[in-house]
Amino acid sequence: MNQKLFIYQLLPRLFGNSISTNKINGSLEENGTGKFNDISDTVLQKIKASGYTHVWYIGVLAHASTSNYTAYGLPAEYPEIIKGKAGSPYAVRDYYDVDPDLAVDVPGRMVEFEALIRRTHAAGLKVIIDNIPNHVARNYHSVCKPEGVKDFGEGDNTSQAFSPRNNFYYIPGQALEIESPLKRTTGPAYNEIPAKATGNDCFSHKPTRFDWYETVKLNYGVDYLNGKQGHFNPIPDTWVKMRNILLYWAEKDVDGFRCDMAEMVPLAFWRWAIPQVKDKFPGIIFLAEIYNPSAYRNFLADNTFDYLYDKVGLYDTLRDVSCGYRPSSDITFALNDVGDIQHRMLNFMENHDEQRVASDFFMKEGTKGKAAMIVSCCVGTNPVMVYAGQELGEKGMDEEGFSGRDGRTTIFDYWSVDTLRRWNNNGLWDKSQLTGEEKELQEFYRRLITLCNGEAALADGLFYDLMPANYDNQEFDSTRLFAFFRGDKKDLLLVVANFDNRVRECTIQIPEHAFTFFEIADTGKGMLKPLLHVENKELSFSSGFPFRISLDPYSGEIYRIVY
Repeated sequence: MNQKLFIYQLLPRLFGNSISTNKINGSLEENGTGKFNDISDTVLQKIKASGYTHVWYIGVLAHASTSNYTAYGLPAEYPEIIKGKAGSPYAVRDYYDVDPDLAVDVPGRMVEFEALIRRTHAAGLKVIIDNIPNHVARNYHSVCKPEGVKDFGEGDNTSQAFSPRNNFYYIPGQALEIESPLKRTTGPAYNEIPAKATGNDCFSHKPTRFDWYETVKLNYGVDYLNGKQGHFNPIPDTWVKMRNILLYWAEKDVDGFRCDMAEMVPLAFWRWAIPQVKDKFPGIIFLAEIYNPSAYRNFLADNTFDYLYDKVGLYDTLRDVSCGYRPSSDITFALNDVGDIQHRMLNFMENHDEQRVASDFFMKEGTKGKAAMIVSCCVGTNPVMVYAGQELGEKGMDEEGFSGRDGRTTIFDYWSVDTLRRWNNNGLWDKSQLTGEEKELQEFYRRLITLCNGEAALADGLFYDLMPANYDNQEFDSTRLFAFFRGDKKDLLLVVANFDNRVRECTIQIPEHAFTFFEIADTGKGMLKPLLHVENKELSFSSGFPFRISLDPYSGEIYRIVY
């Protein structure tokens, strides 16, 4: 039986932080930070026992922050080019270093991260880290690069706006003028002459506060100001540098890369670099953050990327259905749009960029996301991701500082997360201080995820949509309910989700073709055995006649058909 990938995404800076001060715009000293060492054997075993196969550690790479580590030989920082006190994990200041905030012993920070990789593997989990290929921190400077490696920008001809031999794009003769919310009050100001292009393809020396002003864009040989002409022969220097960075981390025994904003980097680079990494590390996976459906199949062709974000398809649809903005039947169309590649799409209902399910901007309660999670986890063999705290109903409604109260958990500020802090309980993960409702939701996630890899029909089986057969069924509301089969030649599972805010009773029409599709003999009568909520009663099942089931609000059930 093949195994579905279940990815648990966590930001170590937040995950293990037990300090509850949470001062708005607080410093590292005031609000504290989680450490690599906080991700202990105990908590990794709990993550494994909850059904996950991979952990995606974000914020591992050294990124610009306002904390001063010059005593350890690290460069001085400039607050006016940093978002928040902790800084964005996606403004990397050294591709060959890890974040010193996460180390108990700063000089031994890489040793501590390598120990975390070993602990993760010992727990039976695999490690994913970010690759951030499109942009770097404005003050990028590697102090940990291997001997003989040249820094990005070292040797650039800064008099040229574009050269395929440069690592950056320049605005010659113009000094950088950032519309930044922060101005340095002590120490030297940050100066950049000539200004470099900003990471979100802003080719101006005056990026606004809405731009990614803390970053500069890397040059992969694409002339953006002349019709995006590609200059890929000879191979651009940036290609070589980035491939070597991927190999450096692969040699650290990481098992995969989530590639940030992958479509902002030319596909030609990925088709050149990824096969070289996979040739040396055959089991490694590449996951692309991508939002352009017209590019999906190109990024998957020839096994370049293994998996892609399914944000603008299934995520957006499930969010709208959950909120009552669209009918549940639209889920069918979202799945059909990626039908041939659905097994390579990453499903999720939260990540660090999206609003929390339990936030006031989404469902307001984590328990109301159950139906969406049942569909996300069960529709296919593709990977599924959960963001740390999602399974506890974390609301993400803190006003942390730079991030503000936006329904997201900050990635820019030193902070601790209420639900994670109470689960952590100063490292006593076995003695959590969660409420009964939080424990129930956590158990729901555990049960759902472990079922998906415990049942071959869910992990490795085929999908059969029951919605077309029920559009005209007066006893089935195709605006709020969603039903499908997952099965193989041995087992047939019925999955039904209720996106309504009240208990719904329904009948489900099953066409004869469904049984022949799964090559299962229909003997007429049997039982429906609940697998997700085992306290539910078994129901009589008859394929020839409609059978009635009852579903809790914003929830659902997985039934095994037993003859």
